[in-house]
Amino acid sequence: MPVIESEEHKALRTAVAALGHRYGRAYLTRTVAEGSHPAELWSEAAELGYLGVSLPEEYGGGGGGIAELSLVLEELGAAGCPLLLLVVSPAICGTVIARFGTEAQKREWLPGLADGTRTMAFGITEPDAGSNAHRITTTARRDPGTGDWLLTGRKVFVSCVDVADATLVVGRTETVSAEKGRTGRIKPCLFIVPRDAEGFERRQIDMELSAAEKQFELFLDDVRLPADALVGDEDAGLLQLFAGLNPERIMTAAFAIGMGRHALARAVEYARERTVWNAPIGAHQAVAHPLAQAHIELELARLMMQKAALLHDTGDDTGAGEAANMAKYAAAEACVKAVDQAVHTLGGNGLTREFGLASLVTAARVSRIAPVSREMILNYVSHQTLGLPKSY
Repeated sequence: MPVIESEEHKALRTAVAALGHRYGRAYLTRTVAEGSHPAELWSEAAELGYLGVSLPEEYGGGGGGIAELSLVLEELGAAGCPLLLLVVSPAICGTVIARFGTEAQKREWLPGLADGTRTMAFGITEPDAGSNAHRITTTARRDPGTGDWLLTGRKVFVSCVDVADATLVVGRTETVSAEKGRTGRIKPCLFIVPRDAEGFERRQIDMELSAAEKQFELFLDDVRLPADALVGDEDAGLLQLFAGLNPERIMTAAFAIGMGRHALARAVEYARERTVWNAPIGAHQAVAHPLAQAHIELELARLMMQKAALLHDTGDDTGAGEAANMAKYAAAEACVKAVDQAVHTLGGNGLTREFGLASLVTAARVSRIAPVSREMILNYVSHQTLGLPKSY
């Protein structure tokens, strides 16, 4: 397994970094203040082929994988302007459709997801089923007269629904039993729900998090969908779901690593220039060593992220599941420490708008919480990797 990036990957890093630095943290901050989506950056990244780098060439993509897409997100994050929609639209939804969608679904969605002209949100989390996909209650049932699907349920913390053309919604098929009536099977199914579908409503969640991407609660009241809105096989269950969740974890790691790198770079720059008692503060080990530790931990997290991406891109779903969880865990921990140390290095300046680090304190915490908490990752590793008994 290669641990040194190829020349192509190095060139991609350089090019994406150049794009990111043309926009930078100030652009993202202004976008957040305006309450808008970073459309200019999204459009330019699309024109350069970065949004679709992981999608198949025959549908307008770059023919790469999550390895390349995670690199794009990391470098944009390191420049201070990550695109969270990259995690959802091409990484989760694009991957699922490319792997399990019908030919018609691929032709309809993948070219637009690749060139940025269409986007898709992803709805899985529910109020009573945060990390437990087995407790999803959003139900899909067939209309026996037409063959249409009818979706009913509720989702929370769904990103970017306001700008997405559709949402890939995770539901459960419903069966009818003479003894029990209607019941939802454990196997989840994925449905493409258009933004303007009747009975599909959204409510923006009031977040204190400073981000360009808004969060929504979704309400589905007998949303009628054609039979071909189902992505993949209704009996495939968790296989299809985790084909999207593994890239989500890898991309979350990229998001966290990029954020940590950005914060660390600001702190290092400050530590070189800020002089006290005729010496830069970075000359003191009490300042230098924590920054060095932060750099080491970010680099280690990146190695695990690269391993997870490689396993995913080569089709090892089981290996990718373990590595993606570990990468997300390591990157989140490294990011939180890097941001905290960066703010501490700047002292009072670390809390000013001028340096733009204070807002990262909250953002860094998100990488620990979403899309799965660090405790659930530790549960996964303890019983899946180490073979210990389940605690739940």
